[in-house]
Amino acid sequence: MRFRTCAAFLFFVFLGTFLSCFSSNRVEAQLPRQRPDDEIVAALTGGRVIIHVSRDKIIFAAVNRPLEQGAPPPRLAELDSRHVGVFLGASEWRMPADPAPVRLDRDVPRFGAPNPRYAGYGESGEPDLETMGIAFLEKLHSLAGRLHHKLNFPPDQALFELVVIGFGPQDYGPEVWTVEYRITQENITSNGADYWETRVLRPRFTQLYPPEKHAPHTIVETGYPDSGKSPSIQDLIESDDPRIAQLCSSDPRLAKVDALIAKGDSQKAETTDSVDFLRALVPLIFPHQTFFMGTMEEQHGFDWIVPPEEPVERAREKTNSQPEAPSLRKRPDSP
Repeated sequence: MRFRTCAAFLFFVFLGTFLSCFSSNRVEAQLPRQRPDDEIVAALTGGRVIIHVSRDKIIFAAVNRPLEQGAPPPRLAELDSRHVGVFLGASEWRMPADPAPVRLDRDVPRFGAPNPRYAGYGESGEPDLETMGIAFLEKLHSLAGRLHHKLNFPPDQALFELVVIGFGPQDYGPEVWTVEYRITQENITSNGADYWETRVLRPRFTQLYPPEKHAPHTIVETGYPDSGKSPSIQDLIESDDPRIAQLCSSDPRLAKVDALIAKGDSQKAETTDSVDFLRALVPLIFPHQTFFMGTMEEQHGFDWIVPPEEPVERAREKTNSQPEAPSLRKRPDSP
């Protein structure tokens, strides 16, 4: 199978200190006995990420769907020369003692050292997914460890979600993953006091693309929080949504892209036409909402179509990765 859900075997247990409250929009920790520099607020980024793999490039868009006024938008950072990540959920943390927020999209290390197995891909090694999971788990460790009140947080909702978009090693081709970090809490007091330990669980990796062998190639989409109530772009295309039908009636190139996506042959669509299609489609389906849009090409990497207001963060080289670290991927020609 070319599609599967898997988990990296990561395990970090850490103790918290004093507690936080959670509303549907943010996570807070503010206690009378807690030092001011221990207070923390995590702002949740809401949004949708739409990915279309065309003939030559991956085209993607991230739509900002704020959960509260002033919430950070979806952000993008380069993970290496062949992968970018879109950051959703608890991507920004603030402490009153420090006016500068802690942003998970900043100071992103490169996750792969030069690897003999990937010698055909230049000087930068392929980022290993398990190593990437550990790196972001370590970042979340020190932050979520300050959350100590009982949180009203759905158990199956991720605290933080990273959407990884790019190209795998050794001619693997385009790939899209979601990496989700959930939390668990335990009351560790014996006297009835409201004192909870918050732990971030090992990340859950889900491969969204490529599909299983012989399965249709379609637009893939993920969102935070994922309520499942809104139809996806693919659903709208397959149901002949009148807005999309009107758009395609104005340009036969867009109509051809629409037909290929509806038929499950999205990977056959011309890249230039696909860029124009998605560029016109996103503001049509998500009016009055900000978004950014970009492309990934196997040989030339990342480029903007619609840049965000904030600059993209570039990866820092990380040199202490194990060159023979295991991979979660299966070969595209796996049965």
